[in-house]
Amino acid sequence: MKAVILAGGFGTRISEESQFKPKPMIEIGEMPILWHIMKGYSAHGINEFVICAGYKQHVIKEWFADYFLHTSDITFDFTKENEVLVHDKYAEPWKVTVVDTGLNTMTGGRIKRIRKYIENETFCLTYGDAVSDVNITELIMFHKLHGKCVTLTSVSLAQQKGVLDVDENNTITAFREKDDEDGSLINGGFMVCEPEVFDYLEGDATVFEQEPMKRLAAKGELKSYYHGGFWQCMDTKREKDKLESLWMSGKAPWKIWSEE
Repeated sequence: MKAVILAGGFGTRISEESQFKPKPMIEIGEMPILWHIMKGYSAHGINEFVICAGYKQHVIKEWFADYFLHTSDITFDFTKENEVLVHDKYAEPWKVTVVDTGLNTMTGGRIKRIRKYIENETFCLTYGDAVSDVNITELIMFHKLHGKCVTLTSVSLAQQKGVLDVDENNTITAFREKDDEDGSLINGGFMVCEPEVFDYLEGDATVFEQEPMKRLAAKGELKSYYHGGFWQCMDTKREKDKLESLWMSGKAPWKIWSEE
């Protein structure tokens, strides 16, 4: 199974760093938050990724192209015609496809553009700016059991995210924008989708969290997998600093993988 990661936005609310790089490439503990998200999936056996890039997409491509430079000791020998020696090579067991899905494309449009890389397979989908200790294996099992088109992970946080109305069968009956009176479940990403989801996406201007989600909910095709554990997005510098502090403490809740 592949994991699709939305990584093309401008990150305007964390412009201190996103003016130089895409938000998913902002570092937590000297590694991009995108890497942390991918490590979480990899811990559950998902090692094939499709990255929906856009804003400064070349930064993402160059980072993966130079992966050894970021993770290994390097000797640059200028006495031997600029010979480069990589010591103790280590690479993740990943296959990564980085797709330029356009500078101003909305989330639904970005998903629509990578359809050819998914073909007719069930796939995971999440945002490139949030980490969690959600059990991806259980999430996928839950999705397969109910047989609906989309499962999203719901979390309880009072933030400006899409609000969910969920019935006793974990079916999402409404998907709407948050208002001041809400303290409800929100969309935490970490979704599982059937390929039929592409039929709900029109083009580059389609915002996945608006009309497609509402239509899926109206048809009973949108399920909620509740996660009561750790979840944190990185919309602001304050949230970035919070994640950095957790990582440096050695107690980052989303670090579910073991040291190599």
